[in-house]
Amino acid sequence: MITRRSRGAVGESAVHGVTQPPDANIKSLLRDLAPQVLGSTMRRFKDFAAAEDAVQEALTAARVQWPNDGIPDNPRGWLIQVATRHMTDYFRSETARREREVLTAHTPAADPWWGFRTEGTSERDDTLVLLFMCCHPALTPSSAVALTLRAVGGLNTAEIADAFLVPESTMAQRISLAKQTIQASRVPFRMPTKRERPPRLAAVLHTLYLIFNEGHTSSAGASLHRADLSSDAIRLTRAIYRRLAGDPEVSGLLAVMLLTDARGPEQIAEGLALVSRALPKGSIGPYQAQAAEISRTLSDSTTSVEFPPSKL
Repeated sequence: MITRRSRGAVGESAVHGVTQPPDANIKSLLRDLAPQVLGSTMRRFKDFAAAEDAVQEALTAARVQWPNDGIPDNPRGWLIQVATRHMTDYFRSETARREREVLTAHTPAADPWWGFRTEGTSERDDTLVLLFMCCHPALTPSSAVALTLRAVGGLNTAEIADAFLVPESTMAQRISLAKQTIQASRVPFRMPTKRERPPRLAAVLHTLYLIFNEGHTSSAGASLHRADLSSDAIRLTRAIYRRLAGDPEVSGLLAVMLLTDARGPEQIAEGLALVSRALPKGSIGPYQAQAAEISRTLSDSTTSVEFPPSKL
């Protein structure tokens, strides 16, 4: 049984006598949990499109219920439970549909799909694996960005559409097509092999670069800076860096983001340290070169650094 956290926690607000967690806290928590829950659901059911839809249903339920009921003591478990219930309903429906088709075709029925697990993938890898899946080279850059923000960033379709100033229906179609492409490619839910990694990692880094760029210097709308997108890009790049800290281009991209965002001395110091560690490691890639150039600019001037424009 899932219990609820005490409603008297510091930082919560009272509405009509009921203490509620701030919406901002819930939104941040759901963004952090989204890839973990999707990864767990994917490892169990092995169907990206259906799992992603089920997790979005779980996130939507949390956005509606948690502000009034309080955040569960085990929010990740709560989300997984709701997503699993949606997946079970989905596969039961699919199995019933297949059985009807089997009766019509007079062929043996297929076994139920649920319960399968993909070997060789741990929960610790979930966010990184999802990034590699969502940034598959088969996708266009705009589709990869949209799918990454939804599946890994925890944003819903309306939020992503609003970020890029397109109708929600247009964004929904883009995300749906991206999921169909992923499903058709039969990409296994695991880390890429040594041979697969270079092009897949390049696609991941390029996608995160585009997300950060759109946040730092928006290509559309009245606002020239969308901190939500740039912050998401930094958060996701950090997730990669935690697992692939030895890759100089991962370090270079994180340094580019931190030095460009440059909101305080600590962020600048971290970015400069990343540059100094990455450059001696061998051949210099584009993100390392850009980070080095920004670090030189920061050393020569106290003016803000402009990020090169690159539309999605």
